[in-house]
Amino acid sequence: MRLNPKYLPLAATIALFVAMATAGSVLYTGFFSAQVFLNLLIDNAFLIIVAVGMTFVILSGGIDLSVGSVVALTTMVLASLVEHHHWSPLAAIPLVLLMGTVFGAFMGFLIERFRLQPFIVTLAGMFLARGLCYLISIDSISMSDEAYSAMAQWRLELWEGASLSLGALIAMAVLLAAIFVAHCTPFGRNVYAVGGNEHSAVLMGLPVRATVIGVYTLSGLCSALAGVVFTFYMLSGYGLHATGMELDAIAAVVIGGTLLTGGVGYVAGTLFGVLMLGIIQTLISFDGTLSSWWTRIVVGVLLFVFCLLQRLLTHRSSK
Repeated sequence: MRLNPKYLPLAATIALFVAMATAGSVLYTGFFSAQVFLNLLIDNAFLIIVAVGMTFVILSGGIDLSVGSVVALTTMVLASLVEHHHWSPLAAIPLVLLMGTVFGAFMGFLIERFRLQPFIVTLAGMFLARGLCYLISIDSISMSDEAYSAMAQWRLELWEGASLSLGALIAMAVLLAAIFVAHCTPFGRNVYAVGGNEHSAVLMGLPVRATVIGVYTLSGLCSALAGVVFTFYMLSGYGLHATGMELDAIAAVVIGGTLLTGGVGYVAGTLFGVLMLGIIQTLISFDGTLSSWWTRIVVGVLLFVFCLLQRLLTHRSSK
C-alpha cells in the first residue's frame, strides 16, 4: 500500500517521535513512564492551544505573529484583575477570552477588508499587545488568589500515580474540538479551500471574507485561552511571558505536517509537532550534560528538513 504524499510529513513526524521516545526509554532510566509522557502535555499545554489556532491560520494561507504577545497580555490583564482589583477568576477569565477574540477579529478584519499582508498586520499586533502589557505593569504580578491557585494545582489522578493538570485537559479538549471543526464543519472545509486557492474559493461562492476573519478570530481566542493556561502554569502575569512563543507555534505546525503555503495539513499533526519539541527538551533534561540551547539547534535542523520536504511535495504536486 503506497502512502499518499500529502501524509508524508505527518508520518515522518510521528515516526521520529516514536523513535525518540524509544531511544529515550533505552538510554535513560525512568524515561519510559506514564508521567514522563503526560508531562509532555502538562508542560506544553499552552503551546498546544496556541499552535491549534496557528494551524487554522496557516491552513488558510496566513500567519499570526501576535500570538505570544496576546498570551502575555492575557496573563497581565488576568493577574491585574484577580490580584489588584480582586475580581473572581470566573469573571476575569471570560473577559480576557473576549479580549483575545476581539483582538484577533480586528486583525482579521484589517487583513481582509484592506487586503493587507498578514505578516505586517500581525507584526503590528505583536508590538501592540506586548506594549500594552507594560502599561499595566513593568513588573511581574504574582497570583496568590486561593481559588486560582486551587485551579492551577488541581490534578486528575489516572493510574499508578500518574496525573494530568487542568491546563492539559483544556488543551486536549481544544484539540478535539479543533479536529472536529477542521474536518466536520463547513468552516473547516472553507479554511482548506481558501488556503488551497483563494481565487477558486471566491469563484465557488465560498464565504472567503468571513473565513479569513474567522481564522484570526479563532487564533486570538486560542491565544487568550493559552494565556489563561499559562497563568495556571506560572501563577503570574508578566510582559516578558511567552516571548518567542509565536515561533515555537509555527515550528510545531510545520513539523506537524501543515504546509506553509496553506490548504494541506492536519490539526492532529500539530499535536505531534508540539510533542516533538517537548520530547527534545525532555531528552536533553534526562541527559544532563547538554545545554538547553541544543533544543533550538535540533528544532532548527528539523525545520530545515521539513521545509525541504514540503518544497519537494509541492513541486511534485505541481507537475
